[in-house]
Amino acid sequence: MSRQDRADAVDREMAARLLPGPVVRALGRWWEVNASAYADGTPGAHTVRYTPGRWAQISPWPSMLAPTSGGGDAVVSRAEVVSAVADALQREAFREALVAAYVWGKGKRGTPGGSGPATLHQILAFDGLDAALAAAVTALREHGSPQAYAALHRRVPGLGPSFFTKFLYFTGIAIPPAHGPRPLILDRVLSKRLRQMATAVGRESGHDRDGSVAAWVWADGNWTPHRYQVYLSFMHAAAELLAAGGNWPPGATPDLLECALFTTVWETSD
Repeated sequence: MSRQDRADAVDREMAARLLPGPVVRALGRWWEVNASAYADGTPGAHTVRYTPGRWAQISPWPSMLAPTSGGGDAVVSRAEVVSAVADALQREAFREALVAAYVWGKGKRGTPGGSGPATLHQILAFDGLDAALAAAVTALREHGSPQAYAALHRRVPGLGPSFFTKFLYFTGIAIPPAHGPRPLILDRVLSKRLRQMATAVGRESGHDRDGSVAAWVWADGNWTPHRYQVYLSFMHAAAELLAAGGNWPPGATPDLLECALFTTVWETSD
């Protein structure tokens, strides 16, 4: 069996088993704590704190973000970014939509030393950025989420999946895909959560006893369009399973699961 064959076997096992008991219980505890914040079954109220003044070099700057001339910190919610991205896309202001998603995604992490704003400034300086973003939006509208992912994969220097999936996520709420599931955020933390589940499934099924396949397919970044498609299928199916289980809000959107997994940890023996 090749490594890819073993990876496919683990993917099939994960699709059949979905969320292990310890994960379901951990998510149930997360919901008990966060039910009032996300009473509508979406993570729209999820806010991120950022420091506008540290992004002064960034243009275009979305009007819904706090002015970069101001002092102190500000907060922005997912729902507010959705509105900003939807407005920008109506004007085909793709860079503005990307900035809104990027600033929300980065928050205060990495910004004191300038890495967040500096990287975004380099991304915005890329001559092919508008064409790449437009192609991704068109692919989403006319085809689906994996095709939109492929349109941005390795296309823009400095813009990796951890951040361009945030752009796709917010875009997908404003412009639902023609086919298949809506885009979701996939970053290093979420890949780590999937790797943990895949490692357990591979060991139990015998397809990946040492965890090397799980470490390969759920690496820290640069996931293939195929891996993104596997991720979306798993997350949407897992969200349906949770909603039917009684300890998760019925009708909750799959991005609520993404939000929860980002901050949820569990022990395999739980």
